[in-house]
Amino acid sequence: MTEERTTLLEFPCEFPIKIMGARVDTFAQTVIEVVLCHAPDFDPATAQMRPSAKGNYLAITCTVRATSQSQLDALYTELSSHPMVKVVL
Repeated sequence: MTEERTTLLEFPCEFPIKIMGARVDTFAQTVIEVVLCHAPDFDPATAQMRPSAKGNYLAITCTVRATSQSQLDALYTELSSHPMVKVVL
């Protein structure tokens, strides 16, 4: 028996993803490269970056044009498993 997942999203849609990790020189570029693999039409210039209060961490918000739940699942899986990434929301 296959389990069917339901979603409240209607595709395609604009979907913001927040990625947090240690504030190192290559973090932002690495995150953007992963996002572009799953959402090739993402414009890196639209990524919003915000350092933590003490400057140790960086939060990057990427709003992608999501075309399916499987696309979002694959993006979340790859980002979450990356060693530089601490949290994906």
